[in-house]
Amino acid sequence: MDADILLEAGLLYLGDGEKPEIGNVAIRGQKIVAVGKFLIGKVKVRVDCKGLSVSPGFIDLHNHSDRGISRDNTRSAMNYLTQGCTTMLTGNCGSGPIDVDKYYSRLDDLGIGVNVAHLIPQGAIRDEVIGDEKRKATPEEIEQMRELMAKGMQDGAWGMSTGLIYVPSSFADTEELIELAKVVGEHNGIYASHIRGEGTQLLASVKEAIQIGQEGNLPLHISHFKSSGKSSWGLVRTAVEIIQEAKAKGQPITADQYPYAASSTSLSATTIPSWARAGGRKKTLERLASDTKESRRIRESIERKIELTDNGHRIQISRHRPRPDWAGMRLDEIAEQENMTPYDLIIHIEENGGASIVNHSINEDDVRYVMTLPWVATASDGSARIPSDEVPHPRSYGTFPRKIGFYAIREQNIPIEHAVRSSTGLPADIMGMTDRGYLREGFAADVVVWNEKEFIDTATFTDPHRYADGMVFIYVNGVPAMTHGKVTGALAGKALRHPTK
Repeated sequence: MDADILLEAGLLYLGDGEKPEIGNVAIRGQKIVAVGKFLIGKVKVRVDCKGLSVSPGFIDLHNHSDRGISRDNTRSAMNYLTQGCTTMLTGNCGSGPIDVDKYYSRLDDLGIGVNVAHLIPQGAIRDEVIGDEKRKATPEEIEQMRELMAKGMQDGAWGMSTGLIYVPSSFADTEELIELAKVVGEHNGIYASHIRGEGTQLLASVKEAIQIGQEGNLPLHISHFKSSGKSSWGLVRTAVEIIQEAKAKGQPITADQYPYAASSTSLSATTIPSWARAGGRKKTLERLASDTKESRRIRESIERKIELTDNGHRIQISRHRPRPDWAGMRLDEIAEQENMTPYDLIIHIEENGGASIVNHSINEDDVRYVMTLPWVATASDGSARIPSDEVPHPRSYGTFPRKIGFYAIREQNIPIEHAVRSSTGLPADIMGMTDRGYLREGFAADVVVWNEKEFIDTATFTDPHRYADGMVFIYVNGVPAMTHGKVTGALAGKALRHPTK
């Protein structure tokens, strides 16, 4: 077997969840041409992988790099490459570009560090057709949204996403979502959902998602599966029973998870109910300023959230542009420093443009349990970044080494081969990708070589801009993106169009 690159004598994790074996991987051009034991012919570059692990490049099913991947300073996606991630899925949580062909073409023209596949964001489509009004869509508006959905699928999208806690995605009722899901199902796409509630509403939200998958006749994928908030800890186990009952009846259902006991989103989405956010921040503040029953309802909801987050201590500011010095501080700490109540601080922040936050609201035992499930993939929910004065969630730098290096290798919470599959073959299967996610002959040469003893996340909640350790060689479509632990600067990623395109 002739090869441009021969990875020799590595411990091969094929992506199928089976125990690894020592073997070789031959790469020619953009493809893997041989795996395991085979006769070696002419080789241009030999890479000694003795003592190292070799696996498919990791696939991030839930990424928010829709903008970052097209910016000059982040299109290399260095914070993902150094984790071993070679493919990411954008368009999540109902947000992102809706002109799929334009988006893909721009990425191909720019050159990007990792491969990118895209979902059609339902929230952005609803905003295009209806705006951010809280009302039922008319039949004509549903038909317009169906047409936009169909065009996106024809242009190579892999499915549809919803973000049912965000405006205006949250204003769509179940029937509206089913109508859009039917279009996606006709084009062999998936339905990926940030469900309506991940707290005490978790079970009802999972049931709604299952109904959409059933009636839309397409696979359901639940994004960042968890039960959030102390009052709902443990509820995720009951949700699993509901899901597995539906799966036993033949419904295709999967999920993904980031391996952290904290989430991250905007302060408003965390503390203010979605119905109160209709029309945007200005309208929300007007409602709060009025002395009405509606205003009192909003205030009571915010105060309940403050109570559930230990007087705001579980909410950590990631970014508030007028006060960069608040980044990394907890809500109650800032309130004490500024001589304000946590409630007044939230209103003050909203009056000054809002904030991104990290919410320390997930139970560690739930995190460890969910990752044991064979149908739960690894996904970051992060984005392409470079170090800055912000203090974001560390998942943008550490998701995959945390799952594999910390939870599998060091904690032994799950087998290493299970953790690798959750990051490779499983996400490829979920998406319906037939040429990535496995070390197989004829598959794309997205391959990573890593040191099991050194592969670990270094990013923390107080110091998140830290790249992962332990990656040694990375190939994206057969092009070296890292050699001997040093990134090459290559931009060999591609826009991945759905095979029905």
